[in-house]
Amino acid sequence: MAYNLKQELNKPERFAAGHRLCAGCGAGITCRAMMRAMDPEDKAVICNATSCLEVSSFQYPYTAWEDSYIHSAFENTSAVASGVAAAYAVRKRKGLQEGNFKVLAIGGDGGTYDIGFQSLSGALERGHDFTYFCYDNNAYMNTGTQRSSATPRFASATTTPAGIESVGKKQNQKDLTRIVVAHEVPYAAQTTLLGNFKDFHEKAHRAIYTEGPTFVNVLCPCPRGWQYPAELLPVITKMAVDTCVWPLYEVIEGEYHLTYKPRKKLPVEEFMKLQGRFKHCFKPGNEWTIEEAQKYVDKKWEELLARCVNT
Repeated sequence: MAYNLKQELNKPERFAAGHRLCAGCGAGITCRAMMRAMDPEDKAVICNATSCLEVSSFQYPYTAWEDSYIHSAFENTSAVASGVAAAYAVRKRKGLQEGNFKVLAIGGDGGTYDIGFQSLSGALERGHDFTYFCYDNNAYMNTGTQRSSATPRFASATTTPAGIESVGKKQNQKDLTRIVVAHEVPYAAQTTLLGNFKDFHEKAHRAIYTEGPTFVNVLCPCPRGWQYPAELLPVITKMAVDTCVWPLYEVIEGEYHLTYKPRKKLPVEEFMKLQGRFKHCFKPGNEWTIEEAQKYVDKKWEELLARCVNT
């Protein structure tokens, strides 16, 4: 369908202002865009894992959500969404349900890549009709910026601090989107925020209105954890895409489609130098870390291009 971004941005807000997320946090922008991707006449049930987002958007009796909302535990968001989807299907079949509801699950990388992965994998395998949005801010931000499996190699976190004997996290980031694709879901995608907002809206809408389990992985910068000034959010997301640190693509029924290809692929250091968590990489003697980061990004990018049908 033809997608009019201006029209989308003029829809009524379903994630209200007045939440307690930090200035410059990508999670609030993610939620606004996710809810705006819904058709106005449809309703949603939001299943939210314990996270920065949960404690900042729903502090009883106050909420930023205009739709029905369930706060789940860290590890079981997808199981809760599965139950909601199953209950809705039964009620609809029996003629007890009015209106059209969509089940949306959302969690950070800690509650998705790590603690909630078993629950997510099970729900995807069973084929429940729901959409999972991961707002990937690369660490356990709510509890003090501990490393997660989404934390990039060489990033300094409180459990992998850079110092005399360390250059940050030793392992590369888990490629969760590919793992989700391996479950043979009908739709999965990677996107981000202000660097390519139209891309986010289109993918969110496609995911929500594709029948079956769908997944959208959103790179979602954190000013405190990544150590950047709040106003740099759009620059950082654009650099993540233009350096191919975070490629934009979607997988429809197993077929990979690249949705953005930089005219000029920038060096990975252009992304890293904007963030304090990588500042140690630019110290004399640590040049090799930037070289290794570049090699990894190049390798992953070439592998993605080889899988895509439209490169």
